[in-house]
Amino acid sequence: MVTSSFNFPPSWKRLLQKGQPSPRLALLCFLDSISVDVMAISSLRTAVARRAVRLTNAAVRFTGRGSGTVAGGHVGLRIDPQLLGKLSRGRTVILVSGTNGKTTTSALVRAGWGGVVASNDTGANMPAGHVAALVSSTASAVVLEVDEAWLDVVVAATAPKVVVLLNLSRDQLDRASEVRQLAQRWRDMVAAHPDVAYVANASDPMVAYAVDGAPLVFWVEVPRGWREDARSCPRCTALLTFDTTWHCTCGFAQPLATTSIDERGEVVLDGAALPLALGLPGFFNRVNAAFAVRALSLVGVAPEDAAARVAGVSAVQGRYGLRQWRGQTVRLLLAKNPAGVGALIDEFLTTKDELWVALNARVADGRDPSWIYDAPFELLEGRAVWCLGDRRLDMATRLHYANVTTTVVDRQDDLPAGTTPVTVIANYTAFREIFEASTPC
Repeated sequence: MVTSSFNFPPSWKRLLQKGQPSPRLALLCFLDSISVDVMAISSLRTAVARRAVRLTNAAVRFTGRGSGTVAGGHVGLRIDPQLLGKLSRGRTVILVSGTNGKTTTSALVRAGWGGVVASNDTGANMPAGHVAALVSSTASAVVLEVDEAWLDVVVAATAPKVVVLLNLSRDQLDRASEVRQLAQRWRDMVAAHPDVAYVANASDPMVAYAVDGAPLVFWVEVPRGWREDARSCPRCTALLTFDTTWHCTCGFAQPLATTSIDERGEVVLDGAALPLALGLPGFFNRVNAAFAVRALSLVGVAPEDAAARVAGVSAVQGRYGLRQWRGQTVRLLLAKNPAGVGALIDEFLTTKDELWVALNARVADGRDPSWIYDAPFELLEGRAVWCLGDRRLDMATRLHYANVTTTVVDRQDDLPAGTTPVTVIANYTAFREIFEASTPC
């Protein structure tokens, strides 16, 4: 009779009941028991990792050392490198990536989905932030904003239902990959995951190249888009021709879109117009909403319902919202690269607001601010601009060469006070400083 405190697997128990197993069967049973232990250890590791994420982030918040959205994710991934994939299992995941607009589009997808949605709504858009978001919510619906350089890693881990590809342009020159390198990485990712549905920008040749040949692509037309990073064909390097669409002599051309914005500002989905009373300003945000509505239609959300819900979004992490600054109304806008600045200037020119431009060059902003020379500040000729931030003199010099009248202020308190509405264009840390110094309207 064999007795033991060991928890034998069922296959071993059956053999023991029949008598002493042969050496070969005993070895097989032993290996079976090891597999049970490995599964138990893996499950324990995941449980410990999840707990570590929560405890670490709570400790960070308690000690006032941050918002507690990243540190715990790093700890969890060190304990269990497969944690992101395990947390995503059994959920419906939509990923949103691109150089510009991913935070806003993610917020619109989240709102348009309705109900409880797990999301990294603090903007921590790399795997550590994703892990923290998924640990903090058990919702079956998931929307993750993803840094474009990490997208291939996150797609492989999360097995998303839908991936939204907004655009590709130059960004944070001291650490971002060259645009065509990113386009090639995305192309390799798309080839490796043919079962994913991609909602892609047909007007961006870099995005079109990345998704070219994918079985499930839903194209969105983006008029008035940034083109300065796609002057030559990503397939053959010949110059592209741009008119109402783009094309190349090699045959590579703009795909036919099934989603667009019409002249009334409504989303057109498969030929049907959807009224969109969007709470966010700017034509570019209507485009973001079009991406959101199309993505949600692929997970079973009725376009009419999604369009109605996204209309209720009026600010995203303080962006686009109205604030009070010493009795003055200011609208805060964030831009960190030439394409973003170009889109915001287009909208600013439709107003009579004063304009403040705040430029820093800290770690979060990118240490190299030379990108301002590629931004279309010449469009501001004839308007007065106040320059502030750590790199205010760089900004004023750039505007001088654009024939724009500038005033440089060394401190926020030196900014003009009055009754004229103000638009503020700022990059990451400069935006945060002005946001914290102002109050809600």
